[in-house]
Amino acid sequence: MKAIMNLEDVFKLLSEGKKITIAPHGDTEAIVEWDNVYSSKEENEAMKFEEVLPLIKQGAKAFRLGWNGKGMYVVMQKGYPDGIPCNKQTAEAWGLKEGDLFKVNPYLQIKNANGSHSMWVPSIGDIFANDWQIIR
Repeated sequence: MKAIMNLEDVFKLLSEGKKITIAPHGDTEAIVEWDNVYSSKEENEAMKFEEVLPLIKQGAKAFRLGWNGKGMYVVMQKGYPDGIPCNKQTAEAWGLKEGDLFKVNPYLQIKNANGSHSMWVPSIGDIFANDWQIIR
């Protein structure tokens, strides 16, 4: 993210453990870039699934070193708990009318090696793996 901030807000980001980049902007403000995702782990240090899951929930993109496909990663989609009008394809699949309210709970989504996206559930191997990393 990027924003113009006063020093008080910059110090708040630092106290939350965020890595930031600062460029001066006038006498009392700065242009600040920061990563919303942070971890107590060193950059590029592998993690367990139980360590990476809270970061995914905060908006991180996570991947495993053991995955064969290049460019693959997992994110959390917040879903549509209040509903969204369903399109024709969804309406036909669920026996609804196009435009009916369709509620979707949060879910995990993976970017596949071929660039497509799928809903994702971790395998037992993913859950017990110690090679998870965050895209920074």
